[in-house]
Amino acid sequence: MLRIAVQSKGRLYEDTMALLAEADIKVRKSERSLLVRANDFPIEILYLRDDDIPQTVASGVADLGIVGENEYLERGENAEIIKRLDFSKCRLSLAIPKAAEYTGPKWFEGKTIATSYPNILKKFLDENNISANIHVITGSVEIAPGISLADAIFDIVSSGSTLITNNLKEVEIVVKSEALLIATPNLSNDKKEILNDLLFRLHAVMEADHKKYVMMNAPIDKIDDIVSVLPGIKSPTIMPLADKKWCSIHTVLERKSFWDIIGQLKERGAQGILVLPIEKMVL
Repeated sequence: MLRIAVQSKGRLYEDTMALLAEADIKVRKSERSLLVRANDFPIEILYLRDDDIPQTVASGVADLGIVGENEYLERGENAEIIKRLDFSKCRLSLAIPKAAEYTGPKWFEGKTIATSYPNILKKFLDENNISANIHVITGSVEIAPGISLADAIFDIVSSGSTLITNNLKEVEIVVKSEALLIATPNLSNDKKEILNDLLFRLHAVMEADHKKYVMMNAPIDKIDDIVSVLPGIKSPTIMPLADKKWCSIHTVLERKSFWDIIGQLKERGAQGILVLPIEKMVL
C-alpha cells in the first residue's frame, strides 16, 4: 500500500483528483477522515495543507506527495521528484506598484519585499547581489504595497488579475511552477512496484491528454503528399474504401500542432476530417 499526500482543497486538489480518476483510481473524499483508501488500487490518500506535504514525504509519513513546485522549492526537503505532472501551472514573480519605473533587478536594492516564499526570494536576491529586506507574510501578500507595508511583493501569479486589482505589475519571473509527484527516499521494493504501476497509468493518461485521434478520407493518388505531413506515432493507418479511388487515413496528432497540420492536410486533398479525443495512450 502506497500513501500519497495530497492538498486537501483548492485547484491542486481538484486537478489531482481528476488525474487519478482518469487513471481509473477512484477515491472518495471523507469529511470525517484525512486518510482515505482507493477502492481499486493499493494506495491511500492523506489530505494535508500544501506546505506540509514536502516534509511529510521527506520524513516517510507519506510515501509520495503531489505538490506545487513552489512549495517543494521553498521547503527544501529531502524528497525526490519522480514526475512533472503538467498541471496547476503558475509562476513566482516579483511585482511592484504600477506607477513605479522599473530599471531591472537592481531596482530592489534596499527595498522591502513582502512574500510567503522567503527562501526562494533570498536565493534570487543572493544570485543577483541584491541587498533587500524580506518581510514574511502568510496571506494577502498583494496588499502590502498599498498599505505601505512593503515596496514590492514576491508571490504566485497565474492570470495576473490579482496584481491588476491591486495596482501592481509583474516585472521579474523567478520560478515557473507546476504540480510534482515527489517520493520519500528509500522506498521498499514492494512500494516501488506499486509506484511503477501508478506511473504507467499516469503516463498513459498524460500522453492521451496532449494528442488527438484523426481520421480522414483521401484520394489514393494523394496518399504520399498527405502522409508526408503526418508526424504520427510510427506510421499512419491506411484503409481502403468502397470507392477504390479513395482511402481512409488514421493517425494521432499532437494537440499543440493540430491546427497547423489540419490546414496542410486540406491543402493536400484530405476530406471529411474527423477529430476524436483519446482517453488513454499506452506507448
